[in-house]
Amino acid sequence: MTKAILTLFFLLLSLSAGILTLADEQKTWCVAKPSSEDIVLNQNLEFACKSNFGCTIFGERGPCFLPNNLMNHASIAMNLYYQANGRKPYDCSFGNSGLVVLTDPSYGSCIYA
Repeated sequence: MTKAILTLFFLLLSLSAGILTLADEQKTWCVAKPSSEDIVLNQNLEFACKSNFGCTIFGERGPCFLPNNLMNHASIAMNLYYQANGRKPYDCSFGNSGLVVLTDPSYGSCIYA
């Protein structure tokens, strides 16, 4: 019983420290949490775009312009930042407004890198 508790303790400790990660072949993406407030999404968008991560992709003539809303554009910018920085979980934190997903959020001609 004690060995099981210790194993569980170290597993939880490893998870909280970010030591356990997805297998390298598992692709992940970063999107905005649906519960995020507009002001936070706007800050995330500005931060990611100031980092020069190709935010023209959701410009008026870009493939990811539609749907033209803050949630969509922030998700794209956050993902560009996340991908460019090596897909580390903390690069999708954005003040706890980002969410790492295993399902490709790409749609139509809007391809999430």
